[in-house]
Amino acid sequence: MDYELIDSGNGRRLERFGKYVLNRPDPEVMWSKNLSESEWEKADAKFIDKWITNTNFPDKWPFEINSLKVNLKLTPFKHVGIFPEQEFQWQLIQKLIANSQRPFSVLNLFGYTGVASLFALKAGAKVTHVDASRPAITWFTDNKRLSGLEVKPARIIIDDCIKFTSREIKRGVKYDGIIMDPPVYGHGPHGEKWSFSKNFPELLDNVSQLLSDNPLFVIVNAYAISSSSTSLANMLIDKLPKSGSVTNGELTLKEKSSGRLLSTGIWSMWTK
Repeated sequence: MDYELIDSGNGRRLERFGKYVLNRPDPEVMWSKNLSESEWEKADAKFIDKWITNTNFPDKWPFEINSLKVNLKLTPFKHVGIFPEQEFQWQLIQKLIANSQRPFSVLNLFGYTGVASLFALKAGAKVTHVDASRPAITWFTDNKRLSGLEVKPARIIIDDCIKFTSREIKRGVKYDGIIMDPPVYGHGPHGEKWSFSKNFPELLDNVSQLLSDNPLFVIVNAYAISSSSTSLANMLIDKLPKSGSVTNGELTLKEKSSGRLLSTGIWSMWTK
């Protein structure tokens, strides 16, 4: 993946996504920068309440992740369309599906721009990709086309994840792998309110009922929540089959300038 965390410090990150260097805020970065301010000022785009870019900075640009291609762009929420700290999960998803050597069905909830879905499709899975945001769904559809996966089987759904999973239970639909990236707060397409602390246990209960007779993985990532990865793991242990094992940890990026690790979120994973 053509990405680098170049430096971090004083509440900010300096990162390279392909050919472009970005200077973004990160409130978790409470240490000092390693590189000089002159190096930081070389960034092609800087976020201070909004993005400030160099002349001719593109509306979007192609980005390669292994053999897949996606479009990145600057959003009003300081994101660009991918979370590179999840790369180890994308590779694991692809490996587990490819090694299963059987028809495989994946559900990706809060799927965003769909990098995990793309890796699952590439490995041969049928994917159901769900997000409440129409722009995110459009972004995923563009990424699917850009990666040459237009003909791969994908259900693309704009919906509230709890409502969708409740209907899937009634329909008797089952999945061999489930991925979730729930936000701390959010809204469904019809104004449904989402709160991680309030709604995630209900969603996880739904997910437990959607697993096939021979599931291989359930992966959860969480950002900006007040719980630890241990708490996340305990919820998975409580709700998911005892035949599997649960692991957990922090999502991290390794800084090029010093080798420091920057923690960006938490994860927990059930695997069989």
